[in-house]
Amino acid sequence: MSTLAMQVSPPRVRTRTAYRLALALAGSWLIAGLAQLEAHLPFTPVPVTGQTLGVLLVAASLGPRLGGASIALYLVQGAAGLPFFAGGTSGWDVLTLGSVTGGYLWGFAVAAAVVGSLAERGWDRDLRRAATAMLVGEVAIYAIAIPWLMVAADLPIGRAFALGMAPFLVGDLVKLVAAAALLPTAWRVAGRR
Repeated sequence: MSTLAMQVSPPRVRTRTAYRLALALAGSWLIAGLAQLEAHLPFTPVPVTGQTLGVLLVAASLGPRLGGASIALYLVQGAAGLPFFAGGTSGWDVLTLGSVTGGYLWGFAVAAAVVGSLAERGWDRDLRRAATAMLVGEVAIYAIAIPWLMVAADLPIGRAFALGMAPFLVGDLVKLVAAAALLPTAWRVAGRR
């Protein structure tokens, strides 16, 4: 909101807007913090990180708009130079088609919209459905990341799957279950339940 809008809006609206902005920023910072949990496998250019856990949890707990805003803030802050991407990297070049990890980062935005929308439709009400919504989000991430990796690293599709998805499936399943299990706590923090 602009300064004028803040002056003429009721205090409750200003407080709610500030709270929603704080939630979106906190979500972006959670994802940035989890991006620093990183491991490099010697056979793939894509690192294993904790980002996906944060993306799924933020999207399911905040919904498509606020969760999407969190992902957008995460990408903008990282592109602007804050060390928010995997291993403390940053800069616009990490988001370009020349970056092997750029597709994953843009895929996070799509996953936030998908998971947040499913959560808004009630898929977040129990562990099984929440995990299913998050699995759909994971598929959305890979739907962007694998073709992107093919272009960025000049790989055929089979090799892109072998380097960009297969090594991460077990870890993604663990992160998905952890995100679904943490969802009730995230609701309480976000004030949704």
